[in-house]
Amino acid sequence: MLIIFGGLPGTGKTSIARLLAPRLHAMHLRIDTIEQALLPAGAVDDPLEDRGYRIAYALAADNLRLGLPVIADGVNPIDLTREAWITVAETCGVLPVEVEIVCSDREEHRRRVETRHPDILGHRLPSWAEVEARPYHAWEREHLVVDTALFSVEAAAEQIAAVVAAFTLP
Repeated sequence: MLIIFGGLPGTGKTSIARLLAPRLHAMHLRIDTIEQALLPAGAVDDPLEDRGYRIAYALAADNLRLGLPVIADGVNPIDLTREAWITVAETCGVLPVEVEIVCSDREEHRRRVETRHPDILGHRLPSWAEVEARPYHAWEREHLVVDTALFSVEAAAEQIAAVVAAFTLP
């Protein structure tokens, strides 16, 4: 199974993925980690464009072919990136589960963005103004929406795990 996370920075994607991955015995593929590793390695200059996503698609496919569930943790702001994840799932013959993480409380979302600290060496987190200005397309396909203004990280992970379990039950 390929669990595809999307949502603006600061909504809780990575926090939820970190709780969910061990529970599902899944690989956690984080776009921020891949992109940050590329910069100091001298592999690319900023802007990274889609390089981190392309690497993540390949890593996800390798692990899905081994039978491992994968959680793809990224903003996935446009249809193109979401479609690419669906293609990875289809190519590997696994079920895609799309999950959009949102924070409907604008002030809470802003507080999270403004108070969080980087957990990847050298990673510069976006400002609230950058989060607000970021292009983010509405999702066209049916998908699970988890609102972290209404649920704790733990409850959000439970909600996603329940949906995943419903898809995997015989």
